[in-house]
Amino acid sequence: MKFSQSDMLQAMSDTGMIPVFNHADIEVAKGVLNASYKAGIRVFEFTNRATNSLEVFRELCTYASRYPDMVMGIGTIFTTEDANVFIDAGADFIVSPALIPELAVFCNSKEVFWIPGCATMSEIFQAKKLGATLVKAFPGNVVGSAFVAAAKSVYPELHVMPTGGVEPTEENLKEWFDAGVYCVGMGSQLFKKDWIKNQQFDLLENKIADTLQVIKKIK
Repeated sequence: MKFSQSDMLQAMSDTGMIPVFNHADIEVAKGVLNASYKAGIRVFEFTNRATNSLEVFRELCTYASRYPDMVMGIGTIFTTEDANVFIDAGADFIVSPALIPELAVFCNSKEVFWIPGCATMSEIFQAKKLGATLVKAFPGNVVGSAFVAAAKSVYPELHVMPTGGVEPTEENLKEWFDAGVYCVGMGSQLFKKDWIKNQQFDLLENKIADTLQVIKKIK
């Protein structure tokens, strides 16, 4: 693999944020990736939410080779079959919205970093038994920062990344990091529809850079 698990965890910790993005147009995806990298992002999650996501992701990974230190992950993975084809397409890590034991076993067998979605203490317990070192608190807007704080009180060594409902504001980010999150995943709150539609990638770059500065300040 291009990156070790410790390399990827370090990159996630260093920036504190992972953009979560999907688009059916490869040129738009390239523009978003460029803006993200120039703003300081070093871990990027594309999501498997469109009929051509595999084709777009494969081309995006090839394009991302111009940024040797950019870690490329694929999200919204539910099956070992999808995990396999996206790993072949260039995914450095796998993210699932749910805790799926067979997916964990498969990724472990391939020595691929995987991040399961967890919304209960039981799921976190099972994720840890399956070898997870980072769990996705999902949906973040449902489980909330109090859930993260409670989970960290039981498993202080656990790395948690909330996704869904995380906002690029100092107040919201401080709430999450005060609760003990390792990093945050951010999608629709970061990628304004008009900016994407009009390909205003300079505005996106500025927004991401500002958000990273806020995270650096409060961490």
